[in-house]
Amino acid sequence: MGVGQSDGAKAATAGGRHKRSLYVALGLTSTFMLVEVIGGLWTGSLALLADAAHMMTDAGGLALALIAIRFAERPRTPQRTYGYARAEVLSALTNAVVLLLLTVYILYEAYQRFLDPPDIIGGPMLAVAVAGLIINLISMRLLSAGSAESLNVKGAYFEVLADMLGSLGVIVAAAVVVMTGWKLIDPIIGAGIGLFIVPRTWILLKQAVHILMEGTPPEIDLALLEKKLLDIPGVVMVRDLHVWTITSGADAMSCHLVVNDTGASQSILAAAQDAMRSGFGLTHTTLQIEDAAIHETHSDVPV
Repeated sequence: MGVGQSDGAKAATAGGRHKRSLYVALGLTSTFMLVEVIGGLWTGSLALLADAAHMMTDAGGLALALIAIRFAERPRTPQRTYGYARAEVLSALTNAVVLLLLTVYILYEAYQRFLDPPDIIGGPMLAVAVAGLIINLISMRLLSAGSAESLNVKGAYFEVLADMLGSLGVIVAAAVVVMTGWKLIDPIIGAGIGLFIVPRTWILLKQAVHILMEGTPPEIDLALLEKKLLDIPGVVMVRDLHVWTITSGADAMSCHLVVNDTGASQSILAAAQDAMRSGFGLTHTTLQIEDAAIHETHSDVPV
């Protein structure tokens, strides 16, 4: 005997609840990217053009996040019973990989500039960089709430964070050059930005891979969860226990409950569902009841 429990209607994904913020951030980022290109060509500043390229990566990441959300909101089909919810996780994984590649480029570019520091026109570059910092701070504010709920939005948030650090670096470099003429500050700050991005991006990458490998959600204590099920009167064994994440904010659980009285199956199922919902926030559960007497006469093949 088995039962599946879910919320019935298709709920919006965690990322989908923050589409408007993503659209606004994409508009701001794309617009200011063009401003930085014009400013870089006008002033001859390589730093501004490089930051414009960074913003182009941000815009691509935000667009990818929105495309993933659109896919995730498509209805499920007989071929894809979970729909396209995992598209958000794939988007987060892609963003993490792009950020790591971008970090490698930043470190390489910093090395090249350390060997041959480019000329920097401080005044106009400083003005454009300050405007870019304001745009990045607005975008980060828009995405901050969603980054706590969705890996997809978190990936976009880290993209904007990385560019905000780039804007800070350009501001500091421009100010130092204007005041002292010391050009080596540019590659030094560039390398610092690259090193700052790595640990945060690595965490995002690990989270996305963990979900795709159907690992146990980090907030779930599997041993405690099993104990709660064994504490239910009538349950003598828990088999094939699995807890995994479908997408951000949507965890699922399945297991077999071996009981000594199948006549109490409905009350045991209700108790188990309530324990999972109240103790672990698990509402998508699939539970199967097995008769202990029959179970003892058959070999157990673990899944």
